[in-house]
Amino acid sequence: MTVIQCVPNISEGRRSEIISGLAFNLRRIQGLRILDFSADSAHHRSVITMVGERTPLHSAIILLFENALNHIDLRSHRGEHPRIGAIDVVPFIPIKNSTMVDCIELAKATAAEVAKKFNIPVYLYEEATTNPTHKNLENIRRGGFEGLAMKMRESEWKPDFGPSSPHPSVGATIIGARRPLIAYNVNLNTNRLEIAKNIAATIRHSNGGLSYLKAIGVSLAERGIVQVSMNLTNYEETSLPLVFKTVQREAAHYKITVLESEIVGLIPEAALASFEPQLLGLKNFSKTQLLETHLKESDYY
Repeated sequence: MTVIQCVPNISEGRRSEIISGLAFNLRRIQGLRILDFSADSAHHRSVITMVGERTPLHSAIILLFENALNHIDLRSHRGEHPRIGAIDVVPFIPIKNSTMVDCIELAKATAAEVAKKFNIPVYLYEEATTNPTHKNLENIRRGGFEGLAMKMRESEWKPDFGPSSPHPSVGATIIGARRPLIAYNVNLNTNRLEIAKNIAATIRHSNGGLSYLKAIGVSLAERGIVQVSMNLTNYEETSLPLVFKTVQREAAHYKITVLESEIVGLIPEAALASFEPQLLGLKNFSKTQLLETHLKESDYY
């Protein structure tokens, strides 16, 4: 059996009835397994982790757009996480008996149908694109939904599919194929946002920091703290302990401490193979956050 993972990121993290409704409708698709679902009110964002073969995954993304576009309007959306679309990003990841080529083909087919059916601009990213400007997700999202119309006037930001201007309420979307990544956040014992932003700028790969690490600083105003929010795109080359210790060291320069860290979504078991999660101060971590745990329960492993 071919198994591909898909992790759509949705720009809604506060209205539980919308979030649960999206997940409920997806569960009706035969051959699709939802492994994890998480929502973050501060980021105003939800992440769904699902697996299946090509056809059910393709159907799931089309259904997700059909449902979400009736309920999400980015003109009134405010959250800490960067975004350009209601369904902001849709990555496909090879898991079992599948290749990156399979995921690229699925990404392109899905992108073409989304653009045609919903009249939404779609950018391909990571392994699915041949445009070096579009390869990195953060480049496409830079400027956010608010700056997207102006950005798309430039020839280099012409989308791969769909119209050359944003949809008025749901923006654009980004679809691609990539390796597994780890969404990892570290919370700091301060409410000074500039510290989180400075630490993120220091440690991210694009500024000469840790390889394969993307990082931003965000405020968790409801808790009175700040967070370094990160994506680790190659945990084999840059380990989670190294990331945690680096944030800890940088925080010490400002005479503040790390409160805790968290994994968003699922994580490959190999990423935790050589150390205990407690060493990272992981909040409420359990084996249910391991990708392999869910694959075994779904008979995909």
